[in-house]
Amino acid sequence: MNLEAHYNKLYKASKSQILADAYEIDPLIDSKTDNRFGITLLIRPSEAVKKNIQKCIDELKHREPNQYYYPNSDIHITIMSIISCYNGFNLSKIDLSKYIEIIQNCLTNTKEVRIQFKGLTASNSCIMLQGYMSDSTINDIRDRLRIAFKNSNLEQSLDKRYAIQTAHATIVRFKSVLNNKVEFLKTVETYKNFDFGTFKVENFELVYNDWYQRQKFVKKLHVFKV
Repeated sequence: MNLEAHYNKLYKASKSQILADAYEIDPLIDSKTDNRFGITLLIRPSEAVKKNIQKCIDELKHREPNQYYYPNSDIHITIMSIISCYNGFNLSKIDLSKYIEIIQNCLTNTKEVRIQFKGLTASNSCIMLQGYMSDSTINDIRDRLRIAFKNSNLEQSLDKRYAIQTAHATIVRFKSVLNNKVEFLKTVETYKNFDFGTFKVENFELVYNDWYQRQKFVKKLHVFKV
């Protein structure tokens, strides 16, 4: 996949939707009754990269203060949603050791991976960092996970929503009407080619999480060193 072309196409389509007020507002971000949980394999950017991201977030927040902005603790790249969040999921339902074993086997002999965040893109419900992978290692891991879990009898929902192929990270979600959408999008575009930095992947985390990966709900289940 040509990631640059993919991100550009996504932004162009999403910008049109946002300007036409055809964007989606998430009504559950502030809900106290949202009970959607699952387990995810993810990676997190370095502190230096996150510092650059927050500078951008501060500018976006100035334009649209009433949206949901990710704090540093929650910024992540999803490698694979092993069990996508759904109402009522509980860790007691699964044998966690079997999940860890499968993932560990899929990560064996993983070579060095570097990811660059450069520029922003959007969907009709959020703003995302454009992530670029140094090689095919991440997607190779995803393919191994797909095969391994398909050949198991474990509960899983890999690719249930979509087959993930990118290294994007969501940093803003729309939770209310955009009151200053033109200026907001202009700010997004000032970061269209901004280099937030490159980081080396030090480990993969398997976590129990809510839909938004909020630190107060996330439980770290296992860390896989690379």
